[in-house]
Amino acid sequence: MNLGQMFDDSCRQYADNISLIYDGKSLTYEALNRAVNAFAHGLRNLGIQKGDKVSIMLSNCPEFVISYFAIQKIGAVAVTLNILSTAYELRHLLGNSDTTCLITETLLAKRYEEIREDIPLCRSIITSSGLGTDSPFSDMVERGPHTFTMPDIDDDDPAVIIYTAGLTGKPLGAVLTHGNLLSQSELLRSVYHATDKDRGIAVIPLFHAFGAVANMLAAIRIGASIVLQDRITIDAIFSTIQKEKVTYIAAVPRLFLGMIIHQDAGKYDVSSLDFCITGGSAMPAEFIPTFEQQFKVILREGYGLTEASPVCSVGRRDLAHKPGSIGTLIPGVEAKVVNDQGNELPANGIGELLIRGENVMKGYYKDEEATARVIRDGWLYTSDLARIDEDGYIFLTGRKKRMIITSGFNVYPREVEAVLELHPGVKASMVVGVPNLLRGEIVKALIVRNPDVPAEERDITRHCRTYLSSYKVPREVEFVDSIDMHSS
Repeated sequence: MNLGQMFDDSCRQYADNISLIYDGKSLTYEALNRAVNAFAHGLRNLGIQKGDKVSIMLSNCPEFVISYFAIQKIGAVAVTLNILSTAYELRHLLGNSDTTCLITETLLAKRYEEIREDIPLCRSIITSSGLGTDSPFSDMVERGPHTFTMPDIDDDDPAVIIYTAGLTGKPLGAVLTHGNLLSQSELLRSVYHATDKDRGIAVIPLFHAFGAVANMLAAIRIGASIVLQDRITIDAIFSTIQKEKVTYIAAVPRLFLGMIIHQDAGKYDVSSLDFCITGGSAMPAEFIPTFEQQFKVILREGYGLTEASPVCSVGRRDLAHKPGSIGTLIPGVEAKVVNDQGNELPANGIGELLIRGENVMKGYYKDEEATARVIRDGWLYTSDLARIDEDGYIFLTGRKKRMIITSGFNVYPREVEAVLELHPGVKASMVVGVPNLLRGEIVKALIVRNPDVPAEERDITRHCRTYLSSYKVPREVEFVDSIDMHSS
């Protein structure tokens, strides 16, 4: 099976169910399938074929879902991009991925226009101002035809490329296959016993691996409803839960912590909630029982990484909860903990966590060397330090590589340092993570000034915003005499 067939099967089986709810409007599975088929024809008319790369830079809106599955039906590869990507970042992302077509919001198209001459392969752009508006995207959906015949697509064929920051400072494209993602699409049903009566709120971005699987693929597999949310305020989330009778939330810790501390939380009816899952970064263990008591719903923590499509383990609703644990392995996945010599450690031994299973990526796009560093003998080396107890519960204890996780997004310090050092006022820099309750960590820059070029914190921040997505921009800047004294 492939993702296009899975989508077709669900649209046929749950034709009259509501698939998407957005901005007060809803779309049945049958209507969604018609839109996907029409858009697939539109892409094919542009010359896009099986294996071609098509980038999606959209927020959580119906056009994202339509684009994603139209690309799958053609047998092309969806490259899902952060809508915060700057023109500087897009030059690498679109160029490295060999993207031939970009689908984005009308307001974001300017970033593409700035770099168009640098990415000759990307010859088409399709813009949307919202479904039903006068835009190229809507024209393609309305034009039809509304049925589509898929080519032969194997489960080992690439389906999606998601860029994850590399240790070198340049993002690497993790290639996820149809088989990788299909194995993840069963999780809501197999682990949480969800059904087509469930309704999830898609708050974390669908371009994020966790968002795509937990809030789109797994919901569509079982015919559940997806409430698309692109206004991310705690009040808006509470209002949506109450109005749309949301039954589950899969999101980053910041959202659940925000719900706990929100002063008007008691004004909303959240009794429809059946379960909640947190992931993307570590949830402070002591807040899980606080959340459960306040909202009368279970909250379980999961763990994953883009290279594993992403979910590896999750706390179960029907198994004992161990505070601080990221749960037990999902079906079809193995794990072990090894020391620096690669030898497996006994229960509760602390070492690097390795993952093997049907969720592990095909590799990094066009980078065999980087792939060989992280996948050895079929095992994915996560660079996370962990222990596995005698009951199979996994506990993270630290990281082997320099990485900051802020609000569920990975930031590799070397990428930020490379941008900082483009500024003439920066002689040397070092980027570190600072603990923060709501975000997990925030990005902090230690900077040695160039004495010949004056630079203040606002100059550094403005410079970074030109080149980096906002979550990568240092929230704190400290000027120091030397980096050496801080790097121990």
